[in-house]
Amino acid sequence: MSVSPARRAAHTVVVRTLQSGAYADRALHSASQGLNARDRALAKRLAFGAVQRRGTLDWICDRFAKGKLDVPVRAALHLGLEQLLFLDGIADHAAIDESVELAKPSPGHRLVNAVLRRVQREGVELPADDTPAGAAIRHAHPEWLTELWWEWLGPDRTRALLAADNEPAELALRVNPLAGAVDLSDIPGTREGETIVVDGPFDLFAHPAYAAGAITPQSRAAQRVGRFTDPQPGERVLDLCAAPGGKTTHLAALMGGEGEIVAVERHEGRAEALGRTCERTHAAGMVRIVTADARSFRDEARFDRVLLDPPCSGLGTLQAHPDLRWRIQPDDLPRLAEDQDALLEAARANLRPGGTLVYAVCTLNPGEERLQSEDSWRTLPSEDRTDGFYAARAPV
Repeated sequence: MSVSPARRAAHTVVVRTLQSGAYADRALHSASQGLNARDRALAKRLAFGAVQRRGTLDWICDRFAKGKLDVPVRAALHLGLEQLLFLDGIADHAAIDESVELAKPSPGHRLVNAVLRRVQREGVELPADDTPAGAAIRHAHPEWLTELWWEWLGPDRTRALLAADNEPAELALRVNPLAGAVDLSDIPGTREGETIVVDGPFDLFAHPAYAAGAITPQSRAAQRVGRFTDPQPGERVLDLCAAPGGKTTHLAALMGGEGEIVAVERHEGRAEALGRTCERTHAAGMVRIVTADARSFRDEARFDRVLLDPPCSGLGTLQAHPDLRWRIQPDDLPRLAEDQDALLEAARANLRPGGTLVYAVCTLNPGEERLQSEDSWRTLPSEDRTDGFYAARAPV
């Protein structure tokens, strides 16, 4: 039996994430080369779902398949279980038969067949989500993270957040006025102000408005950060940790192209990509990119506004990054907070008297909310239908 190109690509992605810790989105980009749009979309749906639910799928595997499984066999079993239990619109026979083929030539393909057919007949009873341990398995999150949210947000809000993280991420676009008048009428979705929330199939990078710099993918929560910073035309603004440039170019648009933005990025490759983003979005004329460590960056002239969006755990973006929940470890959090404090010190040192500092992180972890202010906000995917963010604004 042949295997569809979409399932073959999805299997490659899952194998790479299990075997070498590859990033799911990068692995998908490589594995889906040459696929048509429909197959690419199915490959993404299958692969991201299996990676996202890894904890739940491993729990099921451990109960139906005793002993160690080779990675390609486990990946095939994950994909089959994901399709049988969690995806609508996929025929059981296709999910089972093609998963078995994906496990070949390993003898483990027989086990894949046996487990999937048993699950098809009997189903699976997952643990109740009335404890952090049960909720972690039922909703496919690490137990340490579930416990953190349980203590911070309470059981009901945590369960809602866990469930929301397993839903597809919303695709939001920011309309860029610096590009001038560009026809956006064929983009499916709803527009409110500078934001389009896409509803339906849409090939962003193939649309002429993207090449023209008229639209940029950016979550509604991330767009809120730029408006919260509230830069004014003619001001001098600093964007620390600026790549990949969504917020930098939003600041430029909000300033109407008038003023100066200094964008600091430590990594040379990311700084070059930031430069290309500024060129595409018609912001290059007012953005000066500095390749430097933001912790030691100092400008004697200082700035009217400083936006600090430091490296963080990203725990507010688990919808869009299916492997992130398994990649971040609890030991990472204190180190991130230490770096964030050092970056805050640099942000304050570069601010003019009476200037405004905005601190924003795309995470849901109280330990990374390093700037406390009465002028702050937080979003949750379960309550705001966008990325989880924390932002605070304070005059210094």
